[in-house]
Amino acid sequence: MRLVFLGPPGAGKGTVAGLLSARQGVIHIGSGDLLREAAAQGEPLGRKARGYMEKGALVPDELVTGMVLGFLEKLEGSQGFVLDGFPRTARQAEDLDEALARWNHRPVHLAVNFTVSREKIVERLSGRRVCSQCGTPFHTATLRPKKEGVCDRCGGALAIRPDDESQTVLKRLDVYEETARPLLDFYERQGKLRSFPVGRGLEEEYGSLVELLTAERLLNQG
Repeated sequence: MRLVFLGPPGAGKGTVAGLLSARQGVIHIGSGDLLREAAAQGEPLGRKARGYMEKGALVPDELVTGMVLGFLEKLEGSQGFVLDGFPRTARQAEDLDEALARWNHRPVHLAVNFTVSREKIVERLSGRRVCSQCGTPFHTATLRPKKEGVCDRCGGALAIRPDDESQTVLKRLDVYEETARPLLDFYERQGKLRSFPVGRGLEEEYGSLVELLTAERLLNQG
């Protein structure tokens, strides 16, 4: 199966995609993770993207598209994947379709649109903390460390990412909402768009996703 997970930052796309990857063997490709890794390693595309990310602005199409498609090009055409955070614009979706066709890969099966309230997103993102040394994630409400401000895994200091600051989160949501409609329309015209309400427990959300994918004949529950 080849899936695109759509929805605002903080909707939980990455968490559900990670669980789907672990349990079903599909490759999880998170555009935000790719960008942050490239920025941390000082790669040219990463350095350019860092400034946009820290301001909560949308990283330009050419930067994100180049990075994600570069990763996808290395995959075998038969490999399943779930794209999390890409595409974010209709132009990126067009570029994705064209690239998959050019490489003789199979097209995207479904675009799953994660829907959640702005209030819930701000609560989720502003409470996230990440270890400054090993990158292990925590949350002030749902995944607290044993010792305040200290990573359980390596003892490193926990910090809030610049793009998770409350004001930056609101800016990111505004930017997303401005660009989301044409993207949703793109997949709706193809008959591939499916709405997926979130805000429940992770296992309940995963179970609902499995039901959706099974109904679409993309997953065998047996």
